[in-house]
Amino acid sequence: MKTSYEKEKKLSLALSKLKKLNFQKPDLKNSIEKLSIQKNQLEIEKKEAENKYGLLVTEFEALEKKLQTINAQKQSEQKKEVEFSEKIDELNQETDSLLEEIDKWQM
Repeated sequence: MKTSYEKEKKLSLALSKLKKLNFQKPDLKNSIEKLSIQKNQLEIEKKEAENKYGLLVTEFEALEKKLQTINAQKQSEQKKEVEFSEKIDELNQETDSLLEEIDKWQM
């Protein structure tokens, strides 16, 4: 697919050819019609390319938001895992303390 820049360049080239035409040539009418058709086609292709670009930008923004949401969820889950590990460590320490107390009372 050609870029918008290339299409604009072709359109400018077609317009400059139109300006340089000598209106006294017999095949001038055919040349003008061909250039007009070419110009219209390039304008249509340019509009299609711009529409596709707009859709891609919209899709990119939506995907970027999804990625941010996923990253936020991942960070939240990691934070919860760390908190859970800390609580398990606390419980292990309390269990160890209780076992030591039980051992002291049994002696």
